[in-house]
Amino acid sequence: MRAIIHIDMNAFFASCHQAENPLWRGKPLLVAGDPQKRRGIILTASYEARKYGIKTGMPVWQAKKLCPEAIFIPPDHSLYLSYSQKILEIMRSYTPLVEPFSIDEAWLDVTGSKRLFGPAEAIGHTLQQRIRNELGIPSSVGIAPNKFLAKMASERKKPNGFTVINAGNMQEILWPLPVEKMVGVGHKSAAALKEMGINTIGELAKMPPKLLVSRFGVMGEILFHLANGRDDSPVDPHTLDTAKSIGHSVTLPRDINDPEDVSRVLLDLSERVGRRLRRAGYSARTVTLTIKDQNFVSVTRARTLNKPTFLTETIYKTALSIYHRQFEPWRKIRLLGVAVSNFQDRQSGFQLTLWGQNEEKLSRLTEAADTIKDRFGEQALRRATLFEQTTKK
Repeated sequence: MRAIIHIDMNAFFASCHQAENPLWRGKPLLVAGDPQKRRGIILTASYEARKYGIKTGMPVWQAKKLCPEAIFIPPDHSLYLSYSQKILEIMRSYTPLVEPFSIDEAWLDVTGSKRLFGPAEAIGHTLQQRIRNELGIPSSVGIAPNKFLAKMASERKKPNGFTVINAGNMQEILWPLPVEKMVGVGHKSAAALKEMGINTIGELAKMPPKLLVSRFGVMGEILFHLANGRDDSPVDPHTLDTAKSIGHSVTLPRDINDPEDVSRVLLDLSERVGRRLRRAGYSARTVTLTIKDQNFVSVTRARTLNKPTFLTETIYKTALSIYHRQFEPWRKIRLLGVAVSNFQDRQSGFQLTLWGQNEEKLSRLTEAADTIKDRFGEQALRRATLFEQTTKK
């Protein structure tokens, strides 16, 4: 059985500044946009600031009112990248199988590390202590047999949480949770599930898969397997190589070739990749699509854009266009992957033109959605398109 660890840094941006300046430790610190601008919002609040009711996404003026003595710091992406790389170096001293999910969280496959470093629980405790003692960054740790359960475990308690989920306690921990707390379930899908009488993860796990598929397509089957704690996706050390590419792939629970299923999966993958791209502070010019068919034959094709992008919609439309041009519709698909590369700094790489008003609006909408996800979690906002009924009326 695999041993997977997920580590999520707590209040990462604020923690980096506090680690860098000892005078700020233990004080309410807020990483925010320009405090002089009315549209400025809180990007990250230290746990000391959260005691005053300050949350990510809150307007700066409101945070000042709640905590006048708070320290306001502008974001410093180079600082966050520096700490992120140091954290990854610590992780890689225990296993080469480290998959960064974003700048402040990663999975580790320590299945082959037990002989050298002991059981996964011991490795998890050591990692958490080293990251705190050597870098001054608090973190929450989740340990489980797969990536999904490990992430659910790390989400259970913050800050400084430590949770183990296994076959013996999975149902006890996971199934009583509201369905919207499950990674991969957002507001729209949670509402649709509740319309079907599904209010908890346990109730989702017990639903007939065919009923979920009839409502959500292949995404319904994926959610069914996750609710039952099943996830065979590997820990991929190359999925978030900031020097090369940011990508995400999924091995489907069944082979598919329905255009609507393919479209929904590509949109979900593009959403994940776009989110990680924006969190890393980059825009990208190259989109790559990877397809593995039912005979395990892989096809990888890339397209370079005229200008860099960090928008989910552009990534998705490019990936979908590659699919239509390069893959025969009669071939069934076992795996889909979307990646972006050829990076530029996000601020310098994204230039709006006189004809880019729609793109500018889309950019603002994307940033607003990111803010909501920063505040309430990745599953807080999902595209309705991902969960539309596949049966045509």
